[in-house]
Amino acid sequence: MTLTLYNTLTGRKEPFKPVKTGEVRMYCCGITPYDYCHLGHARTCIIWDTARRYLQWRGYEVSYVQNFTDIDDKILNRARQEGTSMESVSERFIQAYFEDMERLGVKQADSYPRATHALDGIKRLIYDLEQKDYAYPAGGDVYYPVRHFTEYGKLSKRKLEDLQAGASGRVDLDASEESKKKDPFDFALWKASKPGEPSWESPWGPGRPGWHIECSAMIREKLGETIDIHTGGSDLIFPHHENEIAQSEAVTGQPLALYWLHTGMVKVGGEKMSKSLGNFITIRELLDQPVDPMAVRLFVLQAQYRKPLDFTDDAIAAATNGWHTLREGLLFGYQYGEQLGWQNSSQLSTPLVQRFQDAVDEDFNFAGGLAVLFEIAKELRREGNLLVHEGTTKIPSQELEKQWHTLLELTQVLGLQAQLEEATEKSATGLSDAEIEALIEQRVQARKAKNYAESDRIRDQLQAQGITLIDKSGGVTIWHRN
Repeated sequence: MTLTLYNTLTGRKEPFKPVKTGEVRMYCCGITPYDYCHLGHARTCIIWDTARRYLQWRGYEVSYVQNFTDIDDKILNRARQEGTSMESVSERFIQAYFEDMERLGVKQADSYPRATHALDGIKRLIYDLEQKDYAYPAGGDVYYPVRHFTEYGKLSKRKLEDLQAGASGRVDLDASEESKKKDPFDFALWKASKPGEPSWESPWGPGRPGWHIECSAMIREKLGETIDIHTGGSDLIFPHHENEIAQSEAVTGQPLALYWLHTGMVKVGGEKMSKSLGNFITIRELLDQPVDPMAVRLFVLQAQYRKPLDFTDDAIAAATNGWHTLREGLLFGYQYGEQLGWQNSSQLSTPLVQRFQDAVDEDFNFAGGLAVLFEIAKELRREGNLLVHEGTTKIPSQELEKQWHTLLELTQVLGLQAQLEEATEKSATGLSDAEIEALIEQRVQARKAKNYAESDRIRDQLQAQGITLIDKSGGVTIWHRN
């Protein structure tokens, strides 16, 4: 089956054909490091990390670049509040970003260009625009004349007369600066320096770049004139991505990206996430509750990436249970492989792999791929129960080994293996701490349901493997290894 992707630019699904056969150049608009990353960042980063993993699994050589917008009014405002510098704020939250992403199992990009490190390329691009009559200086500022680019609005499907004037993005413009523009729709490429703000020398005087020009310049420098996939959140379609297209294509005469892919917004309890509503959740706040990072990853991947994603306590609880199911399947081989006489074959189940690929090939349908993985995990769990209670399995050992290796490989494709090492660190008993806790939770639920036979069975199962349970007042159970 052919990989098809929904292209925001054309508004339809299209077969994926990269510029160069077997190679993918991919750019994701990264964060502005002025605060801790939130659930919206988690969704964007998890989705495009998984897309990159999948493309690599499909055999593509992927060059993946994600930027840091480290020149921005939001960063400057935070630095003023804290009495520090723009550089200090940026460094702190870039480091926090890497910490959060590592916990979520997000692999590092091949390159993380920063706006402050790309100033030569930014100035060169503005100069090239100026030479082609797509930039004009005005009192130390430089603006892009939007009406000169006849295809403006092709990504966002907006007509110029319907657009809100002043699309300079995250650069604060006062009335006097707006008056410098030849047209209210024009946006800033370069802004003259203001007292107390960092600035850099340029042919137009000291200042700093506008937001949009930074990504155009970094893509050009790191990946070339035309890339295969440009990604980001749907909130960036206009004006940011629209302006990137106008800037880059005006200079090169070539498409900036063949495929534009966007993640939907994240809601919390049905409402848009915002600090004013008190429903703003950072990644570290969520993981420190604690919520298993793999449950968060699973929660994100179970939704269609282009649609809104509603974060609720029930949804994350369901994802947690889902991860426990997958983890049980992943642990099957470590628990029972030796008993089943496995020969350490790494053969996969071709039909299951094909079903997984057929699902995900349809516009990165990770939820469809996960359905195959849950099917495998549940079957392995059933066979494990049979082995424990009846001493045998219904499915032949060799087929179970294939299923298990298939599950191992495909969960890694989705990035769900990152926390597995902790769960599979075996003691002499053969049970990990995570497995023991899961069994204790099952026993708690059995006792609540007055299913005392099941409660006793779990206690005996643990006792047989060298685990002693001690029930304390208040329904609390503690345990220790004998």
